[in-house]
Amino acid sequence: VITCSLNRRKRGKSEIEICSGGTIQSRVGARDMASAELDALATEKHAAYIEKVSKDLTSFEFHATEHFRMSGVYWGATALHILGQPERLDKAQLIAWVMSCQKPSGGFAGSEKHDAHLLYTLSALQILALYDSLDLVDASQVAAYVAGLQRGDGSFAGDEWGEIDTRFSYCALYSLALLRRLDAANVPAAVDFLRQCRNFDGGFGAQPGGESHAGQVFTCVAALSIAGALDEVVDADLLGWWISERQTPSGGLNGRPEKLQDVCYSWWALSALSTLGRLAWIDAPALTAFILGCQDLELGGISDRPDDAVDVFHTFFGLAGLSLLGHPGLAPIDPVFALPVTTVTRLNLAAQRLSCA
Repeated sequence: VITCSLNRRKRGKSEIEICSGGTIQSRVGARDMASAELDALATEKHAAYIEKVSKDLTSFEFHATEHFRMSGVYWGATALHILGQPERLDKAQLIAWVMSCQKPSGGFAGSEKHDAHLLYTLSALQILALYDSLDLVDASQVAAYVAGLQRGDGSFAGDEWGEIDTRFSYCALYSLALLRRLDAANVPAAVDFLRQCRNFDGGFGAQPGGESHAGQVFTCVAALSIAGALDEVVDADLLGWWISERQTPSGGLNGRPEKLQDVCYSWWALSALSTLGRLAWIDAPALTAFILGCQDLELGGISDRPDDAVDVFHTFFGLAGLSLLGHPGLAPIDPVFALPVTTVTRLNLAAQRLSCA
């Protein structure tokens, strides 16, 4: 198991104030600023860590995560693109493996011996999009698989066994957008289902009546963005405030009230704020310092919190969050499609964005 050898650094609470125009500014103490300035992104070590993990076929982690390996490959490959080092992975070998995971239904599995699922179908398409190889799939076949998982209420099941979750609504609409087959689904019904999942606090749950959660907020905001219905469903100010309240005194973000901060929410929460045009509502210096404080400066990788073990999941989402914050040396990432902006531009993917009046 890879462990994080960083020492925990204490940081004082940031004093936050709301300025005209709704922008949040922080007044960080001199000691905090000095500590933050000492932090630097270990670009080379993170890239080397991802490359090592991708090639180590004998580790416990490799076998324990077999069922969702497709998503792991997406996280690693996209992280390397953000770091500007995509050549660390063998493109031809990677694409051949992705295609080996496609099932007769048209969907993709997490790895060769598992069943097709919407989560891994999207990850597979994202990888192919990243490497300009979407032409390898039969778009009509994959679109039929995705559209066939839509239910009468507009929701999507993740697979043939029928679990319903707003994550799958995002996966479905995004997959169809990549395939240029968005019309294969009943988009108005999908939007109506997402509307039913909206809560009094402005957030979204996994199903109607489910608790608001930053992960679900990302999927619902992004799905509505792809559907062009953000302004119809979302109260941007109310939701923006709920998301900004996810920032803890550590600078990190949590997924819901009274929970611990976690690097992964640097993506889930921040991307939604960006799509809503309210990225300035977060204390960016404090969040940046928190993410950088979760690095393993010896072996590479980023963990959920300082001193914890690193993994590819948190490494990707930490880098993605830093990219959204405009951290120097990182390629810009799109907040809706979770791919480099260069890839989204090349594919001419469309999504609705809001602005702060």
